[in-house]
Order: sequence, then C-alpha cells, then structure tokens
Amino acid sequence: MSDALPTLRAVLSATEGSSAAAEANALLASPAFGRLQAALDADHDNFVEQLITLTQIPSPPFGEAKRAAAYAELLRGQGLQEVETDAEGNVTAYRPGTDPEAGVVVLCSHLDTVFPAGTDVTVKREGTILRAPGVGDNTRGLAVLLAISRALDAAEIRTRAGILLLASVGEEGAGDLRGVKAFFSKNRWRDRVAGFIALDGLNPARLVHGAVGSKRYRVTFRGPGGHSFAAFGLVNPAFAMARAMDDLGRIRVPASPKTTFSIGRMGGGTSINAIPEEAWMEVDLRSASAEALAALEERFLAILPQAAAAEDAARDTKRGKIRVEVKQIGDRPAGTTSTESRIARIASAVIAAQGYELAYEASSTDSNIPISLGLPAVTIGTGCAGDRAHSLEEWIDVEKGASVKGVATAVASILLTAGVASN
Repeated sequence: MSDALPTLRAVLSATEGSSAAAEANALLASPAFGRLQAALDADHDNFVEQLITLTQIPSPPFGEAKRAAAYAELLRGQGLQEVETDAEGNVTAYRPGTDPEAGVVVLCSHLDTVFPAGTDVTVKREGTILRAPGVGDNTRGLAVLLAISRALDAAEIRTRAGILLLASVGEEGAGDLRGVKAFFSKNRWRDRVAGFIALDGLNPARLVHGAVGSKRYRVTFRGPGGHSFAAFGLVNPAFAMARAMDDLGRIRVPASPKTTFSIGRMGGGTSINAIPEEAWMEVDLRSASAEALAALEERFLAILPQAAAAEDAARDTKRGKIRVEVKQIGDRPAGTTSTESRIARIASAVIAAQGYELAYEASSTDSNIPISLGLPAVTIGTGCAGDRAHSLEEWIDVEKGASVKGVATAVASILLTAGVASN
C-alpha cells in the first residue's frame, strides 16, 4: 500500500490547513449538495418507515442478532458491497471510493439499546412524533446510515476515500464498547481506517470530540458470617464495604476535566438476623482525562484493602479476616480529538454554516476506541429533536424539514472528511 492512507489520517488529524469554513460553504452551495438534499427530502417517508421497522426489532444488550440480520439485508438491498457480519456481531458494508489507497472513513451507529428482552418496542406515532424505547438511541442512527447511502447514490456523488458503514454491537452499558473494540482488534478493515465518525445522539449542533473514559468494578467483601446475636463481634463485610463507600465519597475530584464516581448497585447477605458472609457493590469511575481517571482509579483501589484492614482491627477475626475480591467489569478509554484537528474543524464549520449553535461535548460513545488509538474520530448528531433517551418514554420528532436538514448536516461533514471526488 502507498502512503496515501497514513497521509489522509495525518490530514484529518492536522491542526493547520485550509479554511474549513470556506470548504463548508462551498460544499453547501454546490449543485451536487443540492441534489443530495433533494434526494434526502424525496426519500424521507421511506426513511421514517425504515426507522419504525428497525425500532420494532428488539435489540437488547447482548441480544442484537435479529436486528443485525435484518440490517444486513437492508444494506444488501441497497446494493452496498461486501456486507458482512463479524464474529462479535458487527455488521459492515462498503461503498467504494475513487482512490482505493485512501482507505475508508467509518460511519458507525450502534445496534443495541439499553432495554432488556421483553420490553415493548412498538412505535406509537402522533403526527411527526415517534415514541418507543430506543427509537432515537440509536435506531435513528442506523436509519440515517441507510438514508445517507441512498442519497449519495441518487445524487451521483463519489468520495475519494471509501465509506464503511458499521452497525456495532455492545455500545451501551455492560456491552463496554465490545463491538468497536472487536472491530479495531480483529476486523479485516481495521488497518484501512483513515477516519471515524459515529452518528449517535440527536442534536445536529452537537460535536463530541472528547471521549469520557470509565473504569467499572464489582467489589465483593467476604467474611466468616454468623448469627447476628450469638456471633456478634465478628468482622462484618457490610461494615467494611460501608467504610470503603464512605472513603470513596470523600475523594475530591477535579471539576475540569470533569471526573466523577458513583456506586450504582449493591447487595449481599442472606437474612436480617445473620452477619453476612459477603457484601458487594458496583462502582463507576469516569473522566474525560485519561490521567485524571487513572489517578481516581488508583485512589479507589487503595481504599479497598484499607477498609478491610480497618474492619479486621475493629472486630474479632478468630473465624477469619475480611477478604476483598475486585473484578473489573468495564473499561472505556478516555482521550481527546483536538478541536483544531481537520476532522473536528470540518464538522464545526458545517454545523455553523447550517445555522446551528455549535456545542462541543465530551461523552462516552463508540468513538472512544479510535480516539484512544490516536485515530481522527468524532461523534455527531443524527439530526432531529427528541428527549427521554434510555427511558420507556423516549421520543423523537421526524418533522421533515428539520429532520432532512439535520441529516444533510451530517452528510456534509462526512463528505468533507472522505473528500468529494471530481465528476
């Protein structure tokens, strides 16, 4: 392979170069982009029907296979090439560019939702409002990828770099970005990636350039247990865990970069009148800074043996001491794509040129992985109003004018990233 691929990566990462604002304005005013907008407008009803169909295919955590299979068929039906489902369950499809040596720009939306199997995902339509769990996060993103592919074909627009559509598994919660992790560790396309754009979230003005990292742990404190009255005085795992929880709560974390911690779940014990043999908690540590996250993680892990030792010192250990088991259950890397990089300057220029008020954000999305690998990557909105994501009351507004404009905004960023080929 020539040096074209690393050169395109370098260009997208570069903090100097041509005026992104001028490029954005020129693209938006071009006849080709006018044809693309017209194609999106004409296709909107079809887009909405596909969105409804996909939403009503349940895709719970670790249960994305049925939706993935349906999505693969839709991709094939649109004539996309090399439609594949990898071992992890990700679906990929290829739209060739004019320069095979330029690699691919990945457009990624995730297949999974946060809702467990059995959740009613029937879409309720009220005018332009669609209500259903998962309809916006991120089923709209999946439908947008399909609409983008159709519009590019209808407008006869080619890109220099190829476009690789990636429908990923495991973006939400305990999925721990497993789909994109697998893509960049095993998928045959991984070495050809010049840039990465995740389409996730609704707001077309939102540009996620910061990857909020997280470390998640399940911590179990164990002890001998016993009768609450007869064995009173023995070490108690619940007291050890309570000390650890209190010590965690006293850690001072920076406000900038935003760094947080939370104890989300806890449990243990067998009876109200028994000293528990175990007590457990699940802890979430987060930061937009890899350094701040590592510092918080180090302090948290140091608290655990200290809490066990303090309980051993406070009570009787004749039946055994407190033991601590620490299991990592989540690891999302932190990092940043510079707002001065070309990939971010392009997206911000397009957002501004479309009349939106640009909002730079840090979040945890599929872009975390390529950002952590040093690849140019951002996450952009799928382009409509909505609210209540991750709740049973989730809704989006697919009013045609705003929806088409939002999708067109995303496409403009994609075209300037991949490069518009001369006809």
